Amino acid sequence: MGSAKGAKAKVFIDGEAGTTGLQIRDRLANEAGIEVVSIDPAKRKDAGARKDMMRACDLVVLCLPDDAAKEAVALAAELGSEAPKIVDASTAHRVAPGWVYGFAELESGQAARIAKAQRVANPGCYPTGAIALLRPLVDAGLLPAGFPVSVNAVSGYSGGGKSMIESYEVSKTAPAFELYALGLEHKHIPELMAYARLERRPIFIPSVGNFKQGMLVSVPLHLDLLPGNVTIKMLEEALAAHYASAGQVRVIRDAATKITRLDALALNATDALELYVFGKSALNQAVLIARLDNLGKGASGAAVQNLKLMLGLAA
Repeated sequence: MGSAKGAKAKVFIDGEAGTTGLQIRDRLANEAGIEVVSIDPAKRKDAGARKDMMRACDLVVLCLPDDAAKEAVALAAELGSEAPKIVDASTAHRVAPGWVYGFAELESGQAARIAKAQRVANPGCYPTGAIALLRPLVDAGLLPAGFPVSVNAVSGYSGGGKSMIESYEVSKTAPAFELYALGLEHKHIPELMAYARLERRPIFIPSVGNFKQGMLVSVPLHLDLLPGNVTIKMLEEALAAHYASAGQVRVIRDAATKITRLDALALNATDALELYVFGKSALNQAVLIARLDNLGKGASGAAVQNLKLMLGLAA
């Protein structure tokens, strides 16, 4: 489908100099149906110039801090019927009314909702993995919405923004590995609860390692505390059924019989998301694991998937 404003769909990346913005720009470079346009760097904080840029575009991707993203959305709203579609990569609108959550594989019909949306909130990297694991189990009735859940995750340092990247790559002051958000109030928790349909607040402990990109998200479960005699096979079957037609999400079957280690970097430079169920029936224990590139399906890759759906291009 062509652009209503030109032969190609015009996309403006507001905040294109950041890690996510640069990756989105690179991914769109060879898209025949898309033209990426840029604002004069000297005018990137000029509200009038930004509004003119938005008016001339079909879609704007916001790669900005939360407050700046809210300001950009307000600016676009002033254009009324001339406002572009928006994909917001910040945290600002992920649980906001009027926004569609940009995880196309969330449930049946979600990709269609994204395609019809004017405003889409790109998911966070950690919630992408956790929600992908938990939502199908809640929907299938295997995991009660009020069940006490803990989520542990490790990400490459590129997910931490400019200052964290500099601490690893420039000043070399960062540790090899660290836990953070130990106040248990990480900003990703609201979307994790909302889209995994959790009624009890999960314990979420993220960490960062001395590698640029890559991610593992894990959810341990005591099977004997789940109702209905849930088995490892039942968990795996529920995930497999949910993602049977999802091109970017793969459930790795029978992982417990053939895998003993997982490399967090294995999916780097891809938009894939892999899901695993490990466990031992005799111990009544299981661990669900999601593997993804925090800059791929966890950020830029998801943004490109969403904007292509919104522009009527093959995603």
